[in-house]
Amino acid sequence: MDTMTGSNNQPRKPNPIDIHVGGRIRLRRMMSGLSQERLGEQMGLTFQQIQKYEKGANRVGASRLFQLAKVLEVPISYFFDDLETETPGEMQAGFAESKSQDFVLEFLNSREGLELNRAFVKIQDPQVRRRVIDLIRSLSEEPNNTVDE
Repeated sequence: MDTMTGSNNQPRKPNPIDIHVGGRIRLRRMMSGLSQERLGEQMGLTFQQIQKYEKGANRVGASRLFQLAKVLEVPISYFFDDLETETPGEMQAGFAESKSQDFVLEFLNSREGLELNRAFVKIQDPQVRRRVIDLIRSLSEEPNNTVDE
């Protein structure tokens, strides 16, 4: 049976765990400033294979996950952080974010979020950081709409 089709030749959907692990690979790769091509080179893979892992289209085997952890300099558990356990609604201890925080995690996983975060943490002066926050807040405000802290 083709790995991309189910028993009735319907395209199979990636397993949610594979999608989660792939998202964590992507997040760490981007935080490390690596392209898919560069990570692939370090792993002995093509960038297309890295792309498939990141989308969850291909499952990452144990030995490959171990290799990824070494290359990306994270513990293997990193790939499973924030993953729901088998008990519905129960999260791994210490990683239970509320639904209202989902948008923050989604943003931090985006290219823009990672770039903004990387640049912001390089600002040493606390006053400059404050001014950057004030600038972004002023640019994002709609007329007659204030942001509560």
